[in-house]
Amino acid sequence: MKITEHIKKATETLFSFELLPPLKGQSIQSIFDTIDPLMEFNPPFIDVTYHREEHVYKKRDNGLLEKISYRKRPGTVGICSAIQARYKVDAVPHIICGGFDKEETENTLIELNFLGIDNVLVLRGDAIKTDSAFIPNPGGHANALQLLEQVVAMNAGKYVDEDLKDPIKTDFCMGVAGYPEKHFEAPNLKTDLDYLKKKVDMGAEFIVTQMFFDNVKYIDFVKRCREKGIMVPIIPGLKPITSSKQLINLPKIFHIDMPETLCEEIALAKDEKQVKEIGIEWLIQQSKDLIKAGAPVLHFYTMGTAEPTYRIAKSIF
Repeated sequence: MKITEHIKKATETLFSFELLPPLKGQSIQSIFDTIDPLMEFNPPFIDVTYHREEHVYKKRDNGLLEKISYRKRPGTVGICSAIQARYKVDAVPHIICGGFDKEETENTLIELNFLGIDNVLVLRGDAIKTDSAFIPNPGGHANALQLLEQVVAMNAGKYVDEDLKDPIKTDFCMGVAGYPEKHFEAPNLKTDLDYLKKKVDMGAEFIVTQMFFDNVKYIDFVKRCREKGIMVPIIPGLKPITSSKQLINLPKIFHIDMPETLCEEIALAKDEKQVKEIGIEWLIQQSKDLIKAGAPVLHFYTMGTAEPTYRIAKSIF
């Protein structure tokens, strides 16, 4: 079922979450161990992230370094298929620009369609860590708008190979990312919203936001989206603080602000265990307020650990 259909038929705020594929060489059991306790809250869909390749250098016998492309977390398509078969809930794979050309993207979408996967979250993705800016693959997409255009085209029966005879039309429900505090590459929030509007006008049917810790920013973001004519569901993305290091790392990685009150509470914590408790309690209150504000879904970034999300969901659902 499409995400938009789940939201339309819901009578209250829904619960969903996002998973990381296991590291290469590890079992899919780690995915099941994360999902199993969270099924208590009846998630209608589960997101699975996609991770592009990284470049590593290995020293050879001749003393020279060889640059190798390496993907740490493969398996997104297979995980989505396993989730739908095992739990009978919709899996939502992330589709990214980085690491793909158009033909590879098309083949991935064909596989997802064959597997009965109805939804995709369309993202540009991050730059390779060793690159200062995002660089598309040769023959690939430079941004999420271009990638979305390809999915829209396949939904209309248009493939990379224009000589195909009577190709089927896919029917993906397409989500995109939204940034309540703006994307770090956008010069300002207005420009960022203009770009988001283009994605919605092209066919994006729902938005999932970057994590945030101040609900005022989400509420203002939704208001500004509506004023701009962006009327699709806007799903807040949420993550609890579980360590004091995250006060530094999350703003650095995700370009978000941390509320002063939250920082002050964590600064007074006697140990990391108390920091985790503060983070969970903060997100419980955040979640309750978002439900009151009419959020269609609360979407949790689990980072592969179920316990904090379970405790929060237990308090609000």
